[in-house]
Amino acid sequence: MARYSKKSQDEVEGKMHEMKRGELRSGRSGKKVTNPRQAIAIGLSEARKEGAKVPPPNERSSGGRRGGSGRGRKTRGSRS
Repeated sequence: MARYSKKSQDEVEGKMHEMKRGELRSGRSGKKVTNPRQAIAIGLSEARKEGAKVPPPNERSSGGRRGGSGRGRKTRGSRS
């Protein structure tokens, strides 16, 4: 069973071409996209909005808050 639909593949392909021509811009800031991984992410995101069959985004690549165990956040001088 296919993971990505043909519609989503076409969307990503189109975004890659836009990036290579220097026409692809990021959402809020409007800066030019030069990273192929970012172009793929934009294509998949837009395919999801159109209702194409695309798996949900990974937690790792979704951005936003950074997780972690909190190591390295000790205050100075507090030895117990």
